[in-house]
Amino acid sequence: MKSEKMRFFFKPKRVAVIGVNRESNKIGHTVFRNMIESFKGDVFPVNPNADEILGHKVYRNVQEIPYRIDLAIITVPANLVPEVLKDCGRKGVKAVVVISSGFGEIGEKRLENRLLSIAKKYKIYIMGPNCIGIYDSSSGIDTLFLPRYKLRRPEKGNIAFITQSGAIGGAVLDWMAYEGLGFSKFVSYGNAVDVNEADILEYLENDPDTKVIVMYIEGTKNGRRLMEIAKRVSKKKVIIAIKAGRTKEGLKAVVSHTASLGGEDRVYEAAFKQSGIIRANTITEAINFAKAFVEQPLPKGNRVLIITNGGGLGVMATDAVIRNGLELSKIEKKNAVALASKLPHYAAINNPLDIVGDADSKRYSYALEYAEKSDDVDVVLCIALMQAVSLDADIIGVLGEFNKKKKKPLLVCTLGGEYTKVTTRTLQKMGIPCYKTPTEVVKTISVMNQYAEFLRKH
Repeated sequence: MKSEKMRFFFKPKRVAVIGVNRESNKIGHTVFRNMIESFKGDVFPVNPNADEILGHKVYRNVQEIPYRIDLAIITVPANLVPEVLKDCGRKGVKAVVVISSGFGEIGEKRLENRLLSIAKKYKIYIMGPNCIGIYDSSSGIDTLFLPRYKLRRPEKGNIAFITQSGAIGGAVLDWMAYEGLGFSKFVSYGNAVDVNEADILEYLENDPDTKVIVMYIEGTKNGRRLMEIAKRVSKKKVIIAIKAGRTKEGLKAVVSHTASLGGEDRVYEAAFKQSGIIRANTITEAINFAKAFVEQPLPKGNRVLIITNGGGLGVMATDAVIRNGLELSKIEKKNAVALASKLPHYAAINNPLDIVGDADSKRYSYALEYAEKSDDVDVVLCIALMQAVSLDADIIGVLGEFNKKKKKPLLVCTLGGEYTKVTTRTLQKMGIPCYKTPTEVVKTISVMNQYAEFLRKH
């Protein structure tokens, strides 16, 4: 099976970077630098016109390297790639990432077909061409030609990101690093002349580092196989997909970008539903969903308790709950009496449970204690506006204590500036997903509930 041999892309022992430049602002040089800084195995630079780069001996071609090579990263111009690929085949290289562009995306299908023909002859797996390749936070594989001072790599985590667009993928990686969210694997597969999104999805099915899979796709060459694999994988791991090219104009742009066949959007919509794929309309939405699924338990029902120190956001959250087909949990009389004995007389003992603007961490603790014990609450939406003078960093510990038990999903809405951002980064590192608006957080709860229902039916 191809999925078994896909490991050479992610867990190789020795890697060759072919086309390493002396100039630091060139793609080959950047890829080599990134690899030697992060990869735990051996890296060998190849350039017929250099003897040493970054303190490493340079080889004229891959066949001169006196060791077996598992993975080659090719960064030479497109017209030179076929001969380089043949060299890799003679060397016995198992997998190749072709960073180079200038193939099907500009109409050079014959050149692309040559690569596939050579790959089949020598039984090489190709990622690309026209891609930025792979980042694996566990093995340290980093084929990205984006310098680390411009694009921070995320810490280890359990979200995998598969993308047809390298530019989108790179921007998402940088954003996730800034947000403090961890990634397991990142794969930019470009024109998919050989390895495609279905192959990668199948490999991730049994990857112990990955819990949630996010996909950005513009089109697919074998939709039936992709959906068959997704239907199987979605019962084990969450799959979230962003499908671009939803309009006629967008489909035209897809062809010129990655030479993919986009297909009608309604067909993808139906296929996603049948196979258990969660569709996200934007990148922000996809990440919102992913960070909840990766850390929180699935809800056992659709009853939401809103805890808030801001009445207005509580009202907005209420509207969002109803619009998304969820329910507000009910507070029984005996529980209302118990809460009233601990909260000030001006608190609103309803749902939203408004503990008002002067709430401190202790009031949140009382509310969360009720939420944990109540059989009427399936999900907790906690709104905490950090601008309140009475609310300090102790709220982190209170939320963390509830979250440790993992009895019910806890999602936090907190809107603000730098002080708030420091709090949300800390919470997210603790596995508590944070959102800026009630609309975002409630949409995420709705999607979690839909996926829980999908699993119950399958």
